[in-house]
Amino acid sequence: MHQLPTSIDGLALFLDFDGTLVDLAPRPDLVHLPDPVRHSLRNLAARTGGALALVSGRPIAEIDHYLAPLHLPAAGLHGAERRSLDGTVRRFDVDREAVAVMRHAAQAFVNATPGLLLEDKGIGIAIHYRQAPEHADAVRRLAITLIAPRRRHFTVQPGKMVVEIKPRGLDKGSAIAAFMQEAPFAGRRAVFLGDDLTDEKGFATLRRLDGISVKVGEGPTIAPCRLPDVAAVHHWLADLAAHAPSAH
Repeated sequence: MHQLPTSIDGLALFLDFDGTLVDLAPRPDLVHLPDPVRHSLRNLAARTGGALALVSGRPIAEIDHYLAPLHLPAAGLHGAERRSLDGTVRRFDVDREAVAVMRHAAQAFVNATPGLLLEDKGIGIAIHYRQAPEHADAVRRLAITLIAPRRRHFTVQPGKMVVEIKPRGLDKGSAIAAFMQEAPFAGRRAVFLGDDLTDEKGFATLRRLDGISVKVGEGPTIAPCRLPDVAAVHHWLADLAAHAPSAH
């Protein structure tokens, strides 16, 4: 494993949310971002001239809710929506009727299976089985069945105790690459922290960009750096913020 950066100078920082900035919770709406972490993010954003972005499977509106009053560049829904530093938001259009059909079928399955939770992401759906892990295989089979007639446009994305159906061709790597083409990220070296399978696409992009990937937690990864848990991420961000030079 390689050593993590000890200075933010010249870097563009990209952060996953769940499992990276906040500990995973039984329900997605039960996560909590400690105030000291919010303080670190505010300082790092200011001292990099805004070259700090959240890259998440959640909608941008949810990211804003948990980071308030911060309003940072962000990519939500695995890149289906992306907000630049100037506030411009770009959204990927999908077949909403197809999503509605899959959502209806998934909701019926969830209603009949105690412990499951359906999350409506607008452009896709996620079925959480953290409170009913014995149904993991059934959830995966359902997702594969639902996208079968729509395979050209949708794909299944497994995660930690969750299976998502999302538009094909969208991932965190493409979102990071888009950020790196615009100010204030362009010309900096990208650093991306993530904990889940969905973050490996981001790590692959950083490898092509000569960036620095950091895996949070256990499990196989292509990232050359690792932090053991969310608490370690918080400490690392605080150290970076404490030693960060001012942006010019």
